[in-house]
Amino acid sequence: MLLRQVKLLLITAFSLSAIFFSTASNAQDTAKNQTTEASTELAEKKDAEEFDVTGTILEHIKDDHSWHLWGHTSIALPVILYSDKGLEVFSSKNLVNEHHEPVAFAGKYNYKLEEGKIKVVTAAGTIDEEASKKVWDFSITKNVTSLLITVFILLIVFLSVASKYKKRGVTSAPKGLQSFMEPIILFVRDEVAKPNIGAKYARYMPFLLTIFFLVLTNNFLGLIPLFPGGANVSGNIAFTMTLAVFVFILVNLKGNKSYWQHIFWMPGMHWSMKLFLAPIELIGVFTKPISLMIRLFANITAGHILVLSLICLIFIFKTVFASAIAVPFAVFISLIELLVAFLQAYIFTMLSAMYIGMATEEHHHEEAHH
Repeated sequence: MLLRQVKLLLITAFSLSAIFFSTASNAQDTAKNQTTEASTELAEKKDAEEFDVTGTILEHIKDDHSWHLWGHTSIALPVILYSDKGLEVFSSKNLVNEHHEPVAFAGKYNYKLEEGKIKVVTAAGTIDEEASKKVWDFSITKNVTSLLITVFILLIVFLSVASKYKKRGVTSAPKGLQSFMEPIILFVRDEVAKPNIGAKYARYMPFLLTIFFLVLTNNFLGLIPLFPGGANVSGNIAFTMTLAVFVFILVNLKGNKSYWQHIFWMPGMHWSMKLFLAPIELIGVFTKPISLMIRLFANITAGHILVLSLICLIFIFKTVFASAIAVPFAVFISLIELLVAFLQAYIFTMLSAMYIGMATEEHHHEEAHH
């Protein structure tokens, strides 16, 4: 009887021990799995935090002092600075290391790239804002280089077409590059210049054609992801502002007496309404070029941001499913951007012609007498 009780006690002890060790092992495995899952989540979170979507998009649409090709490979562009210490010219490769990270360069000042701009830094490595204000940056940046490439392309195209017209005459059937360019030029003449400017359209055709092809070529080059494309010239506010300023100057220099009369002393109105309308019309003189500037800048920039946002989805989710969705949509938006590139060049040119026509049109009003 006693032996049976001892056996039962031993069996119970071994069972409890087995249950205890099994529970402890399961708890340890569970804790290990939870630790692994937490580590995986932390790593994924860290990777997501390391991939800066906003920074990546802004880096691709902003101007730069070098032309990034792939990986850590870039084309160094000339940096031209003028300060109170004189003129300095050096390569942009001095401002970045092999990982394309900004580093200080010792010239007449100590320079460093800060958010795409060249700043003066002190010996302690801090930005010297006062000294930076004395530095004028005339560097050949990525957008400037792309603009020079556009000008070179347009010169080659138009000089080639012009020489063929001189040799073969304007009455002969166009061939080659002529047959491609002539319909576009006639489109600008017949659909943009003539309807909006009228009989005096011919004297403004060179200006309108320059604007149209300059914007169109820059828009198309901006859609090409590889060199010499990829620069966001039309999405740069300085570029669109410059074009708008030229339109503003031309419109107001060519504005006739009737144009200025409609701004400051509207014909056919009571004097009280003239006083009311004059400031509104004067404000309109400045809002027209501003609308030209913002419209082109915003539309082109928005298109680039949308395409880059879709591509960034691949690096955020890191799945085949994300790629399967992002890539077709990015291609689709890029095809729409081809249409937008032509449409924005047309709208900018058409509105410019409209403003010129409004400034040069002869009005015949009979002043109302009250």
